[in-house]
Amino acid sequence: MKIDRRFTRRGVSPYEGLAFVKRSSEIRNPDGSTVFKLENIEVPETWSQLAVDILAQKYFRKAGIPQHDQTGQPLVGSDGKPVLGGERDARQVFERMAGCWTHWGKSHGYFKAPEDAESFHDEMCYMLAHQMAAPNSPQWFNTGLHYAYGLSGPAQGHYYVDPKTREVVKATNAFEHPQPHACFIQSIEDDLVNENGIMDLWVREARLFKYGSGTGTNFSKLRGDGEGLSGGGRSSGLMSFLKIGDRAAGAIKSGGTTRRAAKMVCLDLDHPDIEEFIDWKVVEEQKVAAMVTGSKICAQRLNAVLKACHMVDGEGALRLDLDHKTNPVLREALTSARRDMVPEAYIQRMFSYAQQGFTHFVFHEYDTNWDGKAYQTVSGQNSNNSVRIPNEFFAALEADGDWQLKRRTNGKVCKTVKARDLWDRIAWAAWICADPGTQYDTTINEWHTCPEDGRINASNPCSEYMFLDDTACNLASLNLTKFYSVDGQFELEHFRHAVRLWTIALEISVLMASFPSRSIAEKSYRFRTLGLGYANLGTVLMRLGIPYDSSKALAICGAITSIMTGEAYRASAEMAAELLPFPGYANNREPMLRVIRNHRRAAYQVPNAEYEGLTIAPVGIRPEHCPPDMLLAARRAWDHALELGTAYGYRNAQVTVIAPTGTIGLVMDCDTTGIEPDFALVKFKKLAGGGYFKIINQSLPAALANLGYTDQQAQDIVRYCVGAQTLNGAPFINHDTLRRKGFDDAALDRLERGLGQAFEIQFAFNKFILGEAFCVDQLGFTEAQLNEANFNMLKALGFTQEEIAAANDFCCGTMTVEGAPHLRAEHLAVFDCANRCGRIGQRSIAVDAHIRMMAAAQPFISGAISKTINMSAEASVDDVKAAYLLAWKSMIKAVALYRDGSKLSQPLSASTDSGKTIEATASIIEMAEKVTERVLVRYLAKRRPLPGRRNGYTQKAIVGGHKLYLRTGEYEDGTVGEIFLDMHKEGAAFRSLMNCFAIAISLGLQHGVPLEEFVEAFVFTRFEPNGPVKLNDRIKMSTSIIDYIFRELAVTYLDRYDLAQVKEEDLRMDSVKKDDMDPECFEEEADLDALAKSSVVTEHFPIRRNGGKGNGHGNGHSVARQVELMRETLTLTEIQSAKDAKVKGYEGDPCPECKQFTMVRNGTCLKCVSCGATSGCS
Repeated sequence: MKIDRRFTRRGVSPYEGLAFVKRSSEIRNPDGSTVFKLENIEVPETWSQLAVDILAQKYFRKAGIPQHDQTGQPLVGSDGKPVLGGERDARQVFERMAGCWTHWGKSHGYFKAPEDAESFHDEMCYMLAHQMAAPNSPQWFNTGLHYAYGLSGPAQGHYYVDPKTREVVKATNAFEHPQPHACFIQSIEDDLVNENGIMDLWVREARLFKYGSGTGTNFSKLRGDGEGLSGGGRSSGLMSFLKIGDRAAGAIKSGGTTRRAAKMVCLDLDHPDIEEFIDWKVVEEQKVAAMVTGSKICAQRLNAVLKACHMVDGEGALRLDLDHKTNPVLREALTSARRDMVPEAYIQRMFSYAQQGFTHFVFHEYDTNWDGKAYQTVSGQNSNNSVRIPNEFFAALEADGDWQLKRRTNGKVCKTVKARDLWDRIAWAAWICADPGTQYDTTINEWHTCPEDGRINASNPCSEYMFLDDTACNLASLNLTKFYSVDGQFELEHFRHAVRLWTIALEISVLMASFPSRSIAEKSYRFRTLGLGYANLGTVLMRLGIPYDSSKALAICGAITSIMTGEAYRASAEMAAELLPFPGYANNREPMLRVIRNHRRAAYQVPNAEYEGLTIAPVGIRPEHCPPDMLLAARRAWDHALELGTAYGYRNAQVTVIAPTGTIGLVMDCDTTGIEPDFALVKFKKLAGGGYFKIINQSLPAALANLGYTDQQAQDIVRYCVGAQTLNGAPFINHDTLRRKGFDDAALDRLERGLGQAFEIQFAFNKFILGEAFCVDQLGFTEAQLNEANFNMLKALGFTQEEIAAANDFCCGTMTVEGAPHLRAEHLAVFDCANRCGRIGQRSIAVDAHIRMMAAAQPFISGAISKTINMSAEASVDDVKAAYLLAWKSMIKAVALYRDGSKLSQPLSASTDSGKTIEATASIIEMAEKVTERVLVRYLAKRRPLPGRRNGYTQKAIVGGHKLYLRTGEYEDGTVGEIFLDMHKEGAAFRSLMNCFAIAISLGLQHGVPLEEFVEAFVFTRFEPNGPVKLNDRIKMSTSIIDYIFRELAVTYLDRYDLAQVKEEDLRMDSVKKDDMDPECFEEEADLDALAKSSVVTEHFPIRRNGGKGNGHGNGHSVARQVELMRETLTLTEIQSAKDAKVKGYEGDPCPECKQFTMVRNGTCLKCVSCGATSGCS
């Protein structure tokens, strides 16, 4: 390959003109403790502090590197051996990666001459140092450690293909053949312990996670729950094994200290367990909610009981009083605990605890923190889940037809469901918890370049890499802002050149790589898939003054993507001419050329009928909206790619994807990732010495200039967004008013320095900025006040919420352009972001706009696109269905939705008003009831089967002289699920009628109808036989057979002793007959009467507060069906950190690494903009 120079000169350092300076990197927890610290490292002067932190914390090798003195001479220890340490200069990282690629390329004939290898090395170093492009994280972790430093270590079970012999060889050194691939797709067989079986997959996944990669697998081969096993017995089903893999992934940190394991679980829509799979995360989040609520109730109620056991006597001393009859406080505590369904065993335990002298009981409480113990307890939290949907399903959906679920063992139909019901279930689950995503199986395989070697079944964790099982892809992304000139011109030749060089680098990475299994090594060598992509498209569009949701933006996106992939295939064909095509090409030549021709047709926007083998036609580039030079380049790229490929074939089966570019996007100082729009107009930039300062999104001033605003107008708009960052001259709260409150000049100086980092002014009013001594001595606050998490100093100083808000807008800005001076209405769309900006912002990019942008890029991508479709909290289940359907019709391969607030761990951004407590208003309750009704109807429509062997009881009774046998069947938790009635001497017709009645009641119980509904419907029904009841201890009279049956069930399963003539306490051996005139007896009866009168019917909002056993469907039952809606008033400060993070454009979750509330949605994953941690694989 001939390599031209475009960025560097021969004989001159590739870093010419780029200053390197010494910086320090430090990452702290919110409490101020140090997570990571590295001083005096050398980095490019133009890099932001965040990019420096990413490089130092994540990408610098920490050990085994020979150290040098200031003159560059190697340091030698007293023992004569080299002094070893970590990397301390960015150039070390650039050189080891570029040097390694060059070394392998040069050794295996990739370059025409030595000067071409040198040119390649220098150009790659230049692009890395200038943040023009970056490879995926595993390259930064692993590439070049053996080449540059001679590192070696025990093999980790990896394999590679020897380029000379083309044989698969087991690696003998962990570093010589690095693992540079980020994305893997692995297969699984329906076998428990053998190679490529279920347990073997967890080992292979662990190997990938250890080196910072992610993996995806389609688990559809595993047999469903109840299918037969070869040795007899029945399978425990797919879900039991998914939970094992989920737990294993959660225990592993990828890359050792970098990030949690990234994993994708795919399942075909016709799998027998598909319904349970769809509901998996929904049910697990319900468990979290139950743990959080239950733990808090138990802690509160149990300690109340324990405290009530100790009474204060007349002399002020504590005495033990365990008799609820003489201890009214204990009686009330017991009533509250039992009403809240605290387990009786725990209540009794408190009596024993009190007798031992304890006055406090530690009951661990849980919270909804995504990284907390509640989420760690449940399953399903360590993977992205997707369902594979073929076009046949959509045909059934449109015809309102049936969909068949098929056994894995023999392919026979095991269940038939309505397609619409399954579609509703998918949308409902995604609305609840953002999973599962959808992958459109037919579309994916119609664009498959190698169908002769099998179907595409799965994807990597972020859904951008889609290819054959047991293959891998290494990613790299180009920073689009670096290819636009100051005057907004796209530098085509620079971009083409960069695409060509990075395609070569990724191809060489396949050559040198090792893989976690023999099969992946063989197939990755055979097909050599690459994943070149780009980042910062959203930034480019905003800087150019082009709305993300516009025809011009779509055309530019399509053109850039077309140029990138066309030029990459052209480079791949050039390499094939010199090095031969990928080994699997000959078998797939015609299908691959068909795909290339379809790519080219999309660039020319041909009529739909001209596409080959496509069910859904792609969205082409509309010439009337595309810059002419870009349109011409987009078409010529495919002309060359097809011409050369037809002649020589291709070196790679795939060349491009659109990855989320999480961590590598931050190391390139990208404002936006992949094809995502920006998430906020105001950013918080990290300072070199620690801390942050608030700056305007740098795209905004550039956009205002391109739109024709004057410098003064632009300054006014920026100030409106970001604020004056001073209280001098602010309304209500300013230097004058603060002096009257006791502030001196020194305190005001400290305050002003803190305002630059403050999101709101109250964040600057604390003891850390003002000084504890000043706050106590001058302002008069106590130390206890200052240490309170909820302490609001401004309110304590006497300022109202309205005054604080006005001063805050002046100092800290609105964080949105909505309402800004000078800004014309037609330009608002230019500054729309993925989420609403600031507290008053109302605009955001529409759901359909996200999908249209994906549709513009997808026809020109080999793989797929990792992107989140953001939805507002107000979006409905129908909106989710509409988005998924539009994505399929737009020829998108996969899509993931995220509705604001769909995670239990995330507070809604509109959930509070500043400084005010939340109160459940009638409208909120009404809305909750409607939503809950729809959710419950969908969830409870599924029959809950009883166990094959079950408990229950038989009750014989004589009602009005007629014998009756009542038998019950129970679930494992003791709730009733069926009844049988036997009156065998009453005639065939009557007996059959009673049997049918019992079956109807049983079906109702198993489908979620609360037992209490049946009780309320049938007690007091009056017909013969009726009268006295014999052989029942508690029921002595009934108005009919049916009345008796439901009195008995109510007493036994619902604790409805009000329906029994003999009270429970009268049946105890220690009971004493009460005097009919006993006042306590009257009091108890009055209480029961009042309780019965206060009962309400509420099947839609079942928050039951009374004891008893329900039917096992989450609908607990009460003594008198009384519903009490508990309202806990939450102040602003209790959820301030998460809420403020939401307003800034973050997700509201703390980062699992640095604990900052700076997680942003990144493709289908999350990334932290403070430390670069991601939940993805880039």
